[in-house]
Amino acid sequence: MGIENIYSEILMEHANSSHNKHHLAHATHTHRGINPSCGDEIELEVFIKDGRIEDASFTGSGCAISQASASIMVDLIKGKTVEEAKKLADIFTGMIKNNITDEEELEQLEDAVALKDISHMPARVKCAVLGWHTLEEVAKNKKTC
Repeated sequence: MGIENIYSEILMEHANSSHNKHHLAHATHTHRGINPSCGDEIELEVFIKDGRIEDASFTGSGCAISQASASIMVDLIKGKTVEEAKKLADIFTGMIKNNITDEEELEQLEDAVALKDISHMPARVKCAVLGWHTLEEVAKNKKTC
């Protein structure tokens, strides 16, 4: 099985899974992200305690790329500090913009690397970064944690 097939499998698994797609009853922060160009939308819900993302989930609707990217992101940020999650968002955005190509740096993204080739599909970039931009908004508003 080629690497492209593995990446496609990861994306479809996350796009079709509901393990991260649900309301979080004990969320301390909620932020809604919308991609007006195609109608994708998510609501990211996180429980932050002492600067650490103890739990996270999302709800919303959209294409497989936006939903898979949000699900992969939620898996990745659980247990991280808000600052660590923000750094991962920066790396992801850099990867999508083709500004970060160093394999060692990209390894931090784990399954999110499956979205690397989205950078070659300009119409889908906003889909892939929707959850990550929403996370950045949560990080900006973490002062209340």
